[in-house]
Amino acid sequence: MAKTIDVYGSELVEDYAKVIRDFGLEVFDPSIFPEPNRIMRRGEVFAGRGLKIIADCIKNKKPFYVLSGIMPTGDKLHFGSKLVVEQISYFQKHGAKAYILVADLEAMASRGVTLEQAKQRALDFHIPAYIALGLDPKKTIFYFQSENKDVVHLAYEFAKKITLNEFKGIYGSADPGRILSAVTQVGDMVYPQLEERMPGIIPVGIDQDPHIRLARDVIRRVKDKKLFPISSIYHKFTPSLDGSIKMSKSKPESCIELPEDVKSVSKKIKRALTGGRDTVDEQKKLGGIPENCMIFELYHQHILEDDADLDKVYTQCKKGILLCGQDKIDACERMTKFMEDFVKKIEKARKIVPKLNFVRF
Repeated sequence: MAKTIDVYGSELVEDYAKVIRDFGLEVFDPSIFPEPNRIMRRGEVFAGRGLKIIADCIKNKKPFYVLSGIMPTGDKLHFGSKLVVEQISYFQKHGAKAYILVADLEAMASRGVTLEQAKQRALDFHIPAYIALGLDPKKTIFYFQSENKDVVHLAYEFAKKITLNEFKGIYGSADPGRILSAVTQVGDMVYPQLEERMPGIIPVGIDQDPHIRLARDVIRRVKDKKLFPISSIYHKFTPSLDGSIKMSKSKPESCIELPEDVKSVSKKIKRALTGGRDTVDEQKKLGGIPENCMIFELYHQHILEDDADLDKVYTQCKKGILLCGQDKIDACERMTKFMEDFVKKIEKARKIVPKLNFVRF
């Protein structure tokens, strides 16, 4: 049976090493990148494609780009989106030209969002939120899919390079909406190379790898364009607070949204799955199991920047010094501080949206 990754699913990956083997990914080696950020050095970034060419661009100060998309279907993000922005920010700091596209065509096709609604949501919330999470607006080019004729033209051209059976092999199924969305995304990924032929990297969760594979296959078939293959870098999923699935708006009681009222977040954190024992006495004696704790997972992926602070939480939990009740209190305080700071940064970012660099057609 052909192996596929469900782009639209919500399941957690149980064995990332197996995913690497099954889909021919490169194991991520943080040592080839200068000053690896928090998620790089902690193993949250675990694999990629074409990573060495990007590392070479950074080392030798060669031009390259980083690209990501915004899906403007709501007025909030889920917490896992933070990982993508942090990766974009990392590459910007190391010389990348950043592109952020607003996937308004895809939102219209898949979610029934009008182009006007998509544009308003992107300008009012999504773009300011990305800036609040660390995107450097001065080093970023923005555009809307519906306004970018070059992307649309590329999508139609690339559609001729893909067979239906191949599409089914990559995605597991093929309906017109998915096909149109996928070829448009290939156009988006290649678009920066129309101005200058240079390598580009796409930071995503592993569920988006089918789009990368499709783009790399298409690029190999349009040799006359002399395009660089798309590189990609994959981070692990942020699990839901009950540990059952990846964090998703489909399970709001276990999903932290950006932004979210601090009282609501605190209630969710207090119900989160932990690595505690059956009784306090048993935990003091045997210690906790931070590897099974969703609070520790939040710290590891998102909240505790300092590795020494993370190590301290881990050690105190394993020794039975830090109990789950106090751990959740600490997490609520840290999350409150993060959310309050995030909201302030969004308000500040909204003021500069009119000054951003949008591609005009």
